[in-house]
Amino acid sequence: MVNKVGLIGWPVEHSISPNMHNAAFWALGMTDWSYELVPIPPDIVGKSLRTLRDEGGFVGVNVTVPLKQSVMPYVKPDERARAIGAVNTIDFRDGSGTNTDVMGFLDDLKANGINPAGMNVLVLGAGGAARAAIYGLARSSAKVTVVNRTIDRAREMVTELVATAGIQNVTVEMLDDAAEQPIDLMVNCTSVGMWPNVEESPWISGVPFPRGITLYEMVYRPESTMLMHQAISRGGHVIGGLGMLVRQGAAAFELWTGKAAPLDVMFEAARQALVAKSK
Repeated sequence: MVNKVGLIGWPVEHSISPNMHNAAFWALGMTDWSYELVPIPPDIVGKSLRTLRDEGGFVGVNVTVPLKQSVMPYVKPDERARAIGAVNTIDFRDGSGTNTDVMGFLDDLKANGINPAGMNVLVLGAGGAARAAIYGLARSSAKVTVVNRTIDRAREMVTELVATAGIQNVTVEMLDDAAEQPIDLMVNCTSVGMWPNVEESPWISGVPFPRGITLYEMVYRPESTMLMHQAISRGGHVIGGLGMLVRQGAAAFELWTGKAAPLDVMFEAARQALVAKSK
């Protein structure tokens, strides 16, 4: 019998998660495991989860946009997921839901020599990925400013995080106001600029781009986004989202299988997949 895991979201065809997980299974001789893409519209989340669990033979799934919050009522979220208000990994064997985005993000910052403690950090977005980033940054003693296209949604998100996670040092601003303040690190948690909309940027035209900052871009396809080009043109340093993708995936891999994830194998498979998709 094949132990199936996969990715649910809407859409999911852009994902390279199957490449890196299946490469990891093969590297460890786990030929009875398989990772698949499962597109699920937001309006049938509960029914689809039950089908995957009861009829599909799935051990668990990763969760991507726009389902990270909508799956919450259908799982038993752990303390981290409850605090963040978003789930990105589900284990059907016990019905649990957790969030490995926080570990993936903070571990990749560390791997790139960044300690966010004391930094002025600008976070773009108010979805599940933003919740994870803000939670991790605030708990790492960073001063966080949040900007979102809909400011009321950002305020609601921060209010919820204060209530559930007790976070501090987080404010919500309009982009033009935030851009005038000191910024050490910018984190793009939106999907703006993701393939195929590669000419788009979450940075509003007409607002001066800050000079000399570090940009952490969670989008990993394309490898270099319009926002990254903007940061480089203003003397900034950029980090792509591949590292976070691999590291959060490795945490999910270990949760499902009980085995240490072969990070080098997963990184190489992810890079090769990106090259193949760019052709």
